[in-house]
Amino acid sequence: MRNETNKFNLENLNQKIFVQDEILTLAKENSPRLLNKFRLVDPDFFSKLSAIQPNLKNSELIFCIYLKLNLTTKEIATYTFVTPKAIQNRKNRLRKKLSIASNVDIYKWFNDL
Repeated sequence: MRNETNKFNLENLNQKIFVQDEILTLAKENSPRLLNKFRLVDPDFFSKLSAIQPNLKNSELIFCIYLKLNLTTKEIATYTFVTPKAIQNRKNRLRKKLSIASNVDIYKWFNDL
């Protein structure tokens, strides 16, 4: 019986890793499927965001996913074909919209969400 439990947990872990890899790949490809895929995997994330700010556009939600994935400003800029400065500006606008204090690490904020 013990072996069955370990096997099941390992399968769950492998499935989780596969899904995380798939989401990261969609993010890197700037894929339109990213939002829906992430919604399936982590629906709580969107309800928590919506509770804070119900009027986020899809493009802002996708940007939130990039931050939740812990991607750097430079990585996000590369994947979305814009400058790092544009990403920095988006982070600042998002901070204001979500009322994230400037002394709070935005990545930590998203991880704790």
